[in-house]
Amino acid sequence: MQAPCVKPAFNTIVQPSVKSGIKSHRKTSRKASRKRDVNPIVKSNLAISNINILRAIAMLCIVTPVAGFAQQATDLGAVSAADGSGIASQAVNVPSAAKSAPSQGSLTARSAQSEVSESFIRNYTSPIADFSQVIQMTPGVYSYSPNGPGLGDTKTYFRGFQDGDYSVTFDGIPFQDTNSPTHHTWAFFPAQFIGGAIVDRSPGSAATIGPANFGGSINLLSRNLDRQQRTSVTGSYGTWNTSLIGVEHETGQFGTDGSSNLLFNVHEMKSDGYQTYNKQKRDAISLKYQLAITDNTALTFFASSIDLHTNTPNTKGPTRAQAAQYGNNYLMSGDPTRANYYGYNFYHVTSDFEYVGLTSNLGNGWTLDDKLYTYAYHNQQNYNGTTITTTSGTDKLNAYRTYGNLLRVSQESGMGTFRTGLWSEYADTNRYQIPSDPRTWIDAVLPNFHEKFKTTTLQPFVEYAFNITNDLKITPGIKYASYRQDFTQFADNGKAVGNLGGAPGINHATTYNAALPSLDMHYKLQSNWSAYAQFATGSEIPPTNVFDVKNANVTVLPSMVKTKTYQIGTVWKSERFTLDVDAYRIKFDNAYSSSTDATGNTTFYANGTSVTQGIEAESNIMLGGGFNLYINGTYGSAKYSSGQWVASAPSDTETLGLSYEQGAWNSGWFTKRVGKMFNDNGGTHEAVVINPFILSNLFVNYAWKHPVSWARQAKVQLGVNNLFNKQNIVGVTPATTKTSVPAPGDLLTLLPTRSTSLTLTLDF
Repeated sequence: MQAPCVKPAFNTIVQPSVKSGIKSHRKTSRKASRKRDVNPIVKSNLAISNINILRAIAMLCIVTPVAGFAQQATDLGAVSAADGSGIASQAVNVPSAAKSAPSQGSLTARSAQSEVSESFIRNYTSPIADFSQVIQMTPGVYSYSPNGPGLGDTKTYFRGFQDGDYSVTFDGIPFQDTNSPTHHTWAFFPAQFIGGAIVDRSPGSAATIGPANFGGSINLLSRNLDRQQRTSVTGSYGTWNTSLIGVEHETGQFGTDGSSNLLFNVHEMKSDGYQTYNKQKRDAISLKYQLAITDNTALTFFASSIDLHTNTPNTKGPTRAQAAQYGNNYLMSGDPTRANYYGYNFYHVTSDFEYVGLTSNLGNGWTLDDKLYTYAYHNQQNYNGTTITTTSGTDKLNAYRTYGNLLRVSQESGMGTFRTGLWSEYADTNRYQIPSDPRTWIDAVLPNFHEKFKTTTLQPFVEYAFNITNDLKITPGIKYASYRQDFTQFADNGKAVGNLGGAPGINHATTYNAALPSLDMHYKLQSNWSAYAQFATGSEIPPTNVFDVKNANVTVLPSMVKTKTYQIGTVWKSERFTLDVDAYRIKFDNAYSSSTDATGNTTFYANGTSVTQGIEAESNIMLGGGFNLYINGTYGSAKYSSGQWVASAPSDTETLGLSYEQGAWNSGWFTKRVGKMFNDNGGTHEAVVINPFILSNLFVNYAWKHPVSWARQAKVQLGVNNLFNKQNIVGVTPATTKTSVPAPGDLLTLLPTRSTSLTLTLDF
């Protein structure tokens, strides 16, 4: 039975689907049986043929559903963010414990997921936070910034996977570097731009798109739009001379029948940072506009831009000797006669991200969700080495512009739900590193490397959720991932491809392909209790430095790395409790190995597999009197076939959160413990032990209505990060691969000291 037509409200309309594929930065191995003789130039014709086939599939994805569209439309509803399908879903009654949960699973989820609420972001994260702090307290996830929260390019880990082993998306659109699928938290999406997040700790279903469906996905959501007009002015000041000023304006619903709404945010952040001379300055703006074209069709436009200046060096921490002599916060010097002078180390990073999205219910159960997008990243970095010479510095550029489209089409019937679509993307990249004089920044003639390349991504998918009964759904699906890379590598000083026999450059192309099946079962035991079982495969695109060998002579390229994930889980909610539990086992490929023969040809080959497995749980408990207790925990392992641990994979993590909300007061204390883990030393596993450490934050908010006649509301927030002032060593890069004995030259990553902030926001 079809729902009546209802004009959607802007606090629920078009919250886009966000499940995305999982990306992997780490170079990974392939089975020997999957090796191919890949002469790049010879392969180019085959690659073109593959692209033409995928274009035909894309046309079928569009044309076939359109033929069945009827005139009668259904309620647009709220676009689901939980299942990655982009399918409109009806609003449901939310139990009280779920409303107050900072993070929780979804009753409709088909894999292990944690949804972070917008209230957690607004109330319990630093005003200068980036997206790594937004998800930091979810099960198994941890991250840290040695310069202070929101004051560095922070990396995030979960289930033994590091940045690049998973995708990050914004409103369903994947974004990442083009040379390897890693991410930059300081250049994209600070907390002011984010209205929620979903951490999916699995490759997801066939409908989960992305460049590396490997370990999971971090799915960021844009801000919800309110019905009422509002202007907010924010000022914040804290430790290390950290300040933020910002203005946010929401128009509320306006135009014909209140069909439009607009939200924009402008802010500037400045800080001296915890580490010596590691200053930061961020200017950022975002805008989101929505238009209800009809009762069943909505248009969304989003745009953001960030301009970042920092004095961060290429080496992000002190040596043991420096920390012992100058303190844990030592990083750079103010003396221009020293190699680590801060004036020789700086970044200027600009980024922008834009999309136009159309979501529509087309009748007879058909739903369309399409997003046309572009984003860019321009990182001009200059840094110095350990001496001061005419070539000790490095002039570095990493710049790319990406264009893409994400199409999702679905049809719901009594038999089940059909989902299909196509993710297509094109990226143009320019990268180089050139030896330079840090005193003048005059570059040498030849670079360490210089490459330009274009990446074409096509990823069609199809899945069908069969309604076995009213409560049982089984969903098989398959996705086809294809990545084509067209390279121009220029002659260099021998550190990458060499002098190329006197030629100015060399051109080559290659295509990576993989078919990725999935199968899951979702069973609704009761209206407030569900269970799921999932098998999913993931992959990641190899990094471009595969070709950084003499004359780019790669005769056997790696295949895309694969994962096979098996997991089961259950989600339960009541008025006073939420509970999510899952168990998983993932088999994944390890890092690439390579060999070069006497003629200079390089072959990439498999280097074995690893297994990560464990259990995870999270719960929110209403204690009464305005108090809530949030707890989560994980226990498991991530090990190579030798039995040794994968680097940066803790044996366990635990989170404890206590929040209070009553009247004008709102406060929360959240603590995460990260268990014992190891760092590697070159090819030696378990070389360095990292002892357990704790991340603990406290936020106290007080808001009162009409403090003065000209203000609607005032909110004061006191924030304390690293409440217990822990300064643990959380990472070690040994000075030499010959030994793992602590040495003065070891590079350390340390937690920053306690920091506080006081923030005032006035609403008009």
